[in-house]
Amino acid sequence: MDLIRIIAAIILPPLGVFLQVGLGKHFWLNILLTLLGYIPGIVHAVWIIARDPHHA
Repeated sequence: MDLIRIIAAIILPPLGVFLQVGLGKHFWLNILLTLLGYIPGIVHAVWIIARDPHHA
């Protein structure tokens, strides 16, 4: 499932974050980062997906 989230994060970063944590602060932060620059959105999304799921 993480592979699907990573692929989604590369194609559409907020989707990858949404699949990991839902509609929370990280989702909205990722939308802002993606609007400011596509690469920061990807980096944030991959970081959210790769970190320990117990901290989500």
